[in-house]
Amino acid sequence: MRSKTQFSINLKLTLLSFFLLFLLLFILRSTISSSPSSPQAQQNPAPIVQNEQNTLPNEDNTPFSDCRSSTCTKITPSLAQALVHYATSNITPQQTLKEISVTMRVLETKSPCNFLVFGLGHDSLMWTSLNHGGRTVFLEEDDSWIRQIKQKHPSLESYHVTYDTKVRDAEELLLSVSSDEECRAVSDPRFSKCKLALKHLPREVYEEEWDLIMVDAPTGYHDEAPGRMTAIYTAGLIARNRDSGETDVFVHDVDRAVEDKFSKTFLCEGYMREQEGRIRHFTVPSHRARPGRPFCPP
Repeated sequence: MRSKTQFSINLKLTLLSFFLLFLLLFILRSTISSSPSSPQAQQNPAPIVQNEQNTLPNEDNTPFSDCRSSTCTKITPSLAQALVHYATSNITPQQTLKEISVTMRVLETKSPCNFLVFGLGHDSLMWTSLNHGGRTVFLEEDDSWIRQIKQKHPSLESYHVTYDTKVRDAEELLLSVSSDEECRAVSDPRFSKCKLALKHLPREVYEEEWDLIMVDAPTGYHDEAPGRMTAIYTAGLIARNRDSGETDVFVHDVDRAVEDKFSKTFLCEGYMREQEGRIRHFTVPSHRARPGRPFCPP
C-alpha cells in the first residue's frame, strides 16, 4: 500500500492537477446549485447569518466557518486537507494516475458509500476524500505505521490486523484449497471452515455491508511476507455474503503471482470488469440474494 522511498515529482504534479480539477468542478457545481432559481429569489436573497458559534471544527479543532450565505462555495475540510497534503508532500501514492482512476470512476457513481481498504498508506487521505460523506475503513498490518499516519491524519478510521500466512507457502495453499468445498461455501467469514477466511478482523468489518473493497495489503513482495492470499479470499467472501446487490472489489499488484492467481480463482475471471496496469476490478454479486448461484460464473 505504501512506498516510503518512492519519490516522483511528475506523478505528484499529476495528482495535484487532478485534485485542483476536482476542486474546480466542486466549486462550479456549488455555485450553480446556490444560484437563485426565480426572480423572486433574486429580489429577496437569503440573509447572511453571522454567528460566531456557527463553526465546524476540523481535525485540529480549528474552526471552519459554517457559511450559510447563498453565495458560499467553501470546500469540505477533508478535501481541503487532502489538497494541502498532496501539494506539500514529495511522497506519492504507489498507484499510478490511470490505476487510481479505475476506482475513482466507481466512487463517482457510488459515493457516499462503505469502502473497505486492506492497507493504510500515502493514498488513504485521498480515498477518504473521494468518498466524502461515506465510511472508509483501513486495515493495516503494521501497528507502528498506523500510529505514524494517525499523528498526521487522526480522522482516518484504521484498525490493526494480523496475518498468519507466508508468500512462500502460497502455491501449496492454493492447491490445497482449490478443491476444498468448504472454500466454495458462502458464509460469514468468522464462521467459514475455509483456512483462507480471516476470522479475527475487527467486528466492524463483518457487521457492515461494503460497496467497495480494495486489496492493497498486506505486504507481498518477498517470501517471508504474509501475502494477500487470505485478504483476497475474504474480500470475495464478504461480497458474496452481503444481503443483496454487488460489491466492487479491486486488487492491486496483479503483476505478482499471488495477486494474479488468487484474484482469478476466488474473485473469478467471470466477474472481472477491467484491468489497468497493476490494478484489477471485479464486480462480485450477492450469493445470499440468489441461493444456488455457482461460486464463479460458468
